[in-house]
Amino acid sequence: MDIEFRDSLDAKSPRVVARIVEQDKLPADLPMAISEGAAATRFFGKPGQVFDGFAEEDGKLVRLALAGAGKKSAEGRHAALERAGAALAAKYLTSGETAIAIDAETSGLDAEETAAVLMGARLRAWRWDHYRTKLRDEQKRTLTKVVVIGAPKGTAAEWEDAQAVARGVEFTRELVAEPANVIYPESFVARCQERFKGTGAKLVVLDDAAMEKLGMGALLGVGLGSERPSRLLAIEWMGGKKNEAPTAFVGKGVTFDTGGISIKPAPGMEDMKWDMGGAGAVAGAMLALALRKAKANVIGVCGLVENMPDGKAMRPGDIVTSMSGQTVEVLNTDAEGRLVLCDALTWVQQEYKPARIVDLATLTGAMLIALGHEHAGLFSNNDKISDELLHAGKQAGDKLWRFPLAPEYDKLLDSPIADMKNIGGRYAGSITAAQFLGRFIENDTPWAHLDIAGMVWATKPGATWDKGATGYGVRLLDRFIRNTTEA
Repeated sequence: MDIEFRDSLDAKSPRVVARIVEQDKLPADLPMAISEGAAATRFFGKPGQVFDGFAEEDGKLVRLALAGAGKKSAEGRHAALERAGAALAAKYLTSGETAIAIDAETSGLDAEETAAVLMGARLRAWRWDHYRTKLRDEQKRTLTKVVVIGAPKGTAAEWEDAQAVARGVEFTRELVAEPANVIYPESFVARCQERFKGTGAKLVVLDDAAMEKLGMGALLGVGLGSERPSRLLAIEWMGGKKNEAPTAFVGKGVTFDTGGISIKPAPGMEDMKWDMGGAGAVAGAMLALALRKAKANVIGVCGLVENMPDGKAMRPGDIVTSMSGQTVEVLNTDAEGRLVLCDALTWVQQEYKPARIVDLATLTGAMLIALGHEHAGLFSNNDKISDELLHAGKQAGDKLWRFPLAPEYDKLLDSPIADMKNIGGRYAGSITAAQFLGRFIENDTPWAHLDIAGMVWATKPGATWDKGATGYGVRLLDRFIRNTTEA
């Protein structure tokens, strides 16, 4: 979506002019048809509410829209402004209107608030129509531009920064939305290599041979049944102080998950193209940081495999040796994400000595049972990093809920013939998965595991996304870096 800034309304301005309004405080200067129409339809200016109507001004028929942003003093004001922009985009996306204007001056928005409205509009307008060839006219996207009228000083700079994050979110959505015959380990890497050109980020790629030499038996074991070779991708952004230990983000990138020999039921298996949502979030967050030239040292690592059943595939009961040297008895080949992550976690610690680690993974169905699609689960060995992530999640709108880690859960992972099993049984499935990963964190490095199984894909539109890929995690990680490293 194109964003254009103009000083005032003129003959070339879009037909639809929108104002952002505070809850229960309709502007006094509205035409009577608009003010009375809004009241008659119970428009109160709540976040995400939209009303529009036609009025005569200077002998000309104009179309005015009102978008609610809630109460100005309320916590979560930034998210409410994003919802206002998103609601406008959703209303006019396929309306036949090609552009709308947002009157920032009469809306009383400052530069940061204006950028928040634009962020919401851009994110909600994103759709992946690449493979749709027979859309009816009323389904086709028409809205391509937002014109900002009377933007306050500094808005362009605020938007330049926000737009970098929006591009990161959109990249994540693109990766997650693509089918598994298009995005697989090698093509995921190729897509990143293309997108990061000219950003200043450095990409490091390990192939099967390199990972085998390093002893990554857990990650490689997951990919044994696939015709697609596995990959480990590291994206380096070193924009901070020289020699300062980086922050590491690690993402699970299972580009398609059949469950392997422990095969999943057929209904719903098509959804497993987004089992690489953690890696997608890491790639998108790294793109956002690189595009906005973040003053931080950050390493993004994506463990990329395809989990397929085959004569060469890993079997239930097999034992694999991880890069850390610890052995794992694989009781269920559908608990594969933790096997990918454990080697990626070991590698990033040995290669980069990070100051803190955050991993993201669509790891367990148990997380969906616990939290549905409203929060991702947070597990951590460190209260400080946990609190920082919870705070960043509230700011960004990528909500988190903390779960416990405790030695009592470890006994559920005990194996009679190896160092551990890859599953802990029926109970506390998300917790035992996190406990498993915790065994690969060295030297008490501050670490957090985010189980985002319920958040990367939506079956209905949300605040700033349409049905499909949400882009969850990008803004969370970006905000986390702003608060902890760049502050």
